[in-house]
Amino acid sequence: MKISLAWLSDYVDVDGSAEEIAERLSDLGFPCEGIEVGSDDTVIDVEVTSNRGDCLGHIGVARELAAATGKTLRLPDIEFPEMDREVSELVSVHIEDPSLCARYTARVIEAVTVGPSPAWLVKRLEAIGLRTVNNVVDATNYALMESGHPPHAFDLAKIAQGTISVRRARQGESLVSIDATRCELTEDMLIIADGQGPVALAGVMGGLDTEVSADTTTILLEAAHFAPTVVRFASRSFQLPSDAAFRFERRVDVENIEWASRRTAQLITQVAGGRVVRGVVDCYPGGVPARSVTMRLARLHKLLGLVVPTDAVVTIFERLGFKPHLTGEEVLCTIPSWRNDIDREVDLIEEVARSYGYDRIPIEPQMKIEVTPVDARQKRQERVTQRLNAHGYFETVNVDFVDDVTAGLFSVSSTCLAVRNTSRKSANKLRQLLLGSLLQVLRTNVNAKTLPCRVFELASTFVPSGAEGALPEERTKVALVADEDFRALRGAVEGVVDTVIGGHRVVFEPAEFPWAGVGAQIKVNDQWVGVAGVFSEEVTAKMDIKTLQQPVGAELDLELLAALARDTDSLQPIPRFPAIERDLSVLVDEHVAWADIDTAVWSEAPDALTGLEFVEIYRGKGTPSGHKSVTLSLRFRDRDGTLTHDVVDRFQSAIVQRLMGRLGAQLRAV
Repeated sequence: MKISLAWLSDYVDVDGSAEEIAERLSDLGFPCEGIEVGSDDTVIDVEVTSNRGDCLGHIGVARELAAATGKTLRLPDIEFPEMDREVSELVSVHIEDPSLCARYTARVIEAVTVGPSPAWLVKRLEAIGLRTVNNVVDATNYALMESGHPPHAFDLAKIAQGTISVRRARQGESLVSIDATRCELTEDMLIIADGQGPVALAGVMGGLDTEVSADTTTILLEAAHFAPTVVRFASRSFQLPSDAAFRFERRVDVENIEWASRRTAQLITQVAGGRVVRGVVDCYPGGVPARSVTMRLARLHKLLGLVVPTDAVVTIFERLGFKPHLTGEEVLCTIPSWRNDIDREVDLIEEVARSYGYDRIPIEPQMKIEVTPVDARQKRQERVTQRLNAHGYFETVNVDFVDDVTAGLFSVSSTCLAVRNTSRKSANKLRQLLLGSLLQVLRTNVNAKTLPCRVFELASTFVPSGAEGALPEERTKVALVADEDFRALRGAVEGVVDTVIGGHRVVFEPAEFPWAGVGAQIKVNDQWVGVAGVFSEEVTAKMDIKTLQQPVGAELDLELLAALARDTDSLQPIPRFPAIERDLSVLVDEHVAWADIDTAVWSEAPDALTGLEFVEIYRGKGTPSGHKSVTLSLRFRDRDGTLTHDVVDRFQSAIVQRLMGRLGAQLRAV
């Protein structure tokens, strides 16, 4: 933001050199980026943060200097010639969506003469880098750079039926902007329309057909408040940056609009002649209630590390226009309409700090840093992350919202929680499972041919509780998705369980899920802890994932695993004696699942059996029709001594007998 010191002196007494003023502004939170010294004026270029839209004009900067120095802020006296005719006879205004346009004012100025601007106006605009167009447009630009509020002038003769409608664009509508950019409008954009169609892109730029030209004699003057998001969207969509859009994106003072309109009308009649039609069409559907914020003096002193005198605090707030009311150890402030950045106590504390002086905050020669140890939950998540990295999985971070398709495929409840934010119309559902987001990550990697792809995420899920007004049930989960064999996924899942609990058998019981072609419930100690499965072809088709084999996924509830760990966790000594491993191949019916074999092996198993692993399935030559050969690996170990092969033979024989008796298995090879 370029500030002319000559212009600034109209509103506040400017004492000191340009360097001193720049330093004072920097202390107030507006760093100086450069100083340009001219023959009769000096321009300071200051950085204005995005939350201080009130300082994107000379009056806003003057208000800051006045508050810092105790000087008086001088606002222009507004007078202009008026006609007896009422403005309501010439123009009408209608706002269709007050959430996008909080206020719209319209004035009419007749008998103007469009031509070159006077020298003083040209000089001030050129000093801050603006080119002149004509006296009417230059007057609106002057008003913008003075107050920070963007007005716009239409040629009223080109406004069909004298009607202004502030509405969303309709499909198929278009507009040619003043800079000759053709804009194909969408329903997400806000426009100014007359009786025939769009005449301006709200808050961004006016239309070419209604711009002020040399033939213009009657001006329709707009001053309004548009929602920052809708202005930003339109400006970015058509790559139409403008001084007006820059300010609307940072919020303008809705209460100051009528004053800004009168000031602009005064400037236009001053440089282009004419008379203002009496009155103003002021469409203000909602109104903005006054905002109040309380600050505790004790909290102020604690955060700043020094005691600011109460009188100084009150004086600072008075100069900033906060109307402070001191009650005991609390100060109640009524926030002025131009300070959209003040919402909470800490904002008021920041105002005191920058006004009182950051240089007064004491600096200790030695910093004291209190180190907080990592809690058990963080340690657990770090171990899970390291274990999955070891399995070849990469961590991803996704947003907690998914679209309707993903929410429909991956939900555990019939209803989904959604946000009303208009910027998330197509992806506003809080996810109940993490698997959907990970499938989207997989799709991106498949399209980029970055394969193989193994990804996981540690995050929260949100399931509606069902009770009226109750918060959703939030659970910490870890989910895995990969384009690999289910056996490898199972190994990663068992690794996670072993990391959190350790020494417990993981059981995969067949189960059906809407998203899985083949699914399983994951159980530890007969308690459900998660789900796993091969994604169905219907799901991958809807998610537009094209892989050589169906991807697999699993999701574990870390909170349930942690609870199991608290109940059963114990330290085990490192085994002193070697293990003996035996591989078995058994012939079973095709319908026999691995879970059946797993259950049969572990039932009545000896204490020496410490591990069971699936090796492979064979259906080739020598295997009867309707049967399959399953190879499994058994691990035996004794804590008290070295096992002999004779003892292991007896253990193995008992296991084979159970498989034969329960599943009708036949031993093929040992």
